[in-house]
Parts: sequence; C-alpha cells; structure tokens
Amino acid sequence: MTEIPEHLLKRSKARREQAGAGKGDAGNGGGGGGESADDGEKIPARLLQGEGGSSGGAATATVARPAAGAPAQSPGAVGPAGHTQRLLTVVKAGSIQDVKSVPTDKVHTWPHLLVGEFVAALAMTAFLFVFAIFVNAPLLGMANFNLTPNPSKAPWYFLGLQELLTMFHPMVAGVTIPGMGLIVMGAAGYIDKNPSNKPEDRKFAIALMTFFLMFWAVLVIIGSFFRGEGFNFIYPWDQGVHEIFDL
Repeated sequence: MTEIPEHLLKRSKARREQAGAGKGDAGNGGGGGGESADDGEKIPARLLQGEGGSSGGAATATVARPAAGAPAQSPGAVGPAGHTQRLLTVVKAGSIQDVKSVPTDKVHTWPHLLVGEFVAALAMTAFLFVFAIFVNAPLLGMANFNLTPNPSKAPWYFLGLQELLTMFHPMVAGVTIPGMGLIVMGAAGYIDKNPSNKPEDRKFAIALMTFFLMFWAVLVIIGSFFRGEGFNFIYPWDQGVHEIFDL
C-alpha cells in the first residue's frame, strides 16, 4: 500500500490533538469549540483515520445531517456539509512516473556503419591509385611454354597452401588442414557467446583469430622470401632483395 506523505500525517496528528482539546472544552463549556475544529482544513482528520466519528466529538460535530426526504447514509459515508465522500488513499506523484532511461548499445546500419566503411573504401582506393603511380607491378614477360620458371610460385594468397604441400600429403595439405580451420572458425561464434565488445572479455575469440592469421602469415612469408630455385629453403639475403621482387 502507498505510504501517506509525512506532511499529511503531521496535519492529522495536529487535528487529533485539536479534536482532543475541543472535546475537553466541550465537556467543560459546551460543544462550541468542537465545531471550529475542522474549519479551514482541506482534509478533515476523521477522513484520514478511516470511518467517521473515530477522531472524537469535535470531528463528528461538523457533519451535517441530510435533508428530510433524502436517502439515509451510513455515518462513515457522510462527509462535511452532507457530501458523501471519504479519503481512500494518497497517491505519491513519483510512484506513477518512470524516469529511468533504458540504455541501448545499438545503432542503425545507415548512416553509422556504412558511412565509415564508404570513407575507408575511398581512402584505400586513393592510396592504391597513388601507390600504383610510383611503384610498378612485379610482372614478368610473356609466358614461354618451353621454359618453366624456377621457382614457380603461386600468387601470394595461395603461397600458404603451396608451402603446406612441401610438408604434407596433398590430401592433408589441401583438404584436411584448411577444412578443419574453416570448421573451427565457423564454430567460434557458437563457442564464444560473450556479447561484450571489450578485448579483455573475448580472450577465446581473439586468441583463435590471432592464431589463424599468424599461421597463414608465416606460411606466406616463408613461401615468398625463403624459397629459391627448386622451391628449396634459402635465406633472403643470399640471392638479394632485387631478385625477390624482380626489380
């Protein structure tokens, strides 16, 4: 049940004290003092206490009798001046207001995400355009089907697989290892269900992605700089950097 505000409780207590004093005056000098006990108050003390007549003779002295011919009312249902009213409860204003804001960490894809991605794409395109002006692509001459280059290397994004082929059987290097990697990466989202965006809360996901990137990066670096004629292992400084990039 809702609490009655403190100022109403103090007012009720004061009215009860006045009602008790009025009752004592009525016993000594008549009931005139009790009639003025409820004058000037918006909420009579008898209504705060419940049923009428519980606060003493001073409160009941102000209750007007209904006119002749009017339907009879119970003493507790008749208020001041003969009106049928009573105080049911006092509702605090703050109890029906929800002032708490619900925090949210979601934003719309447009424009918050796509604008940033579009700007990043423009910046990368501009960088590649300027880079291509000053640096020539390491292209070879016309292909000669009578002459096989030595070493014959795949593009850099396939050098990791080519490097695995030097270590394992083609079935293991081309199907088993890449297939297991794709399965583990696909299941990572179901294993780590932490919704946090903080790196310290996503240790499993960060460790898995770091291992995946470093694994292929090491294979690509070895295939690019540490493989010479016959795809044999060499040190990059033995044949010169200019020969590696065909400059």
